[in-house]
Amino acid sequence: MTRPASPGGSAARVRAVLSAHGLEDDVVYFEQSTRTAQMAADAMGCELGQIVKSLVFVVDDRPILALVAGDRRGDARAIAREAGGAGARLADAETVRAATGYAIGGVSPFDLPDDLPVLVDDSLTRYGVVYPAAGTPASMVRMTFERLLEITRGRLAPVGQAAE
Repeated sequence: MTRPASPGGSAARVRAVLSAHGLEDDVVYFEQSTRTAQMAADAMGCELGQIVKSLVFVVDDRPILALVAGDRRGDARAIAREAGGAGARLADAETVRAATGYAIGGVSPFDLPDDLPVLVDDSLTRYGVVYPAAGTPASMVRMTFERLLEITRGRLAPVGQAAE
């Protein structure tokens, strides 16, 4: 684990938001990928459930960001219900980038368009400290669950289900 100077692009966007909230020193950059929740947990040395997966779903042609614990998966039916839609499916890479400005594997829940709804899985309340992506496939930020809710303006909802 290293903490080099912030690279440009997506990481700089995230760092600016976190800096405004006094969290810039909590961004951690890794030499190895943290693209999957398990890779991220291994790199951070934390429980899998503390990793915050940023999953983009499309609900009736509208993108929705679901923040789900690393040991769970997004529940498409629950996400559709919470978003007031008939059905939900995982977004493709192009839709993810268009909706969030981030590439798959580094989608951060920060610096998102104001019109992108954010649902935060209630299973994350198990943890005082969580680790969402910091804008690249090799970075995360350490923060309290309460700060995650505050900064993302996410709505707490039961949108995750146990991974099988």
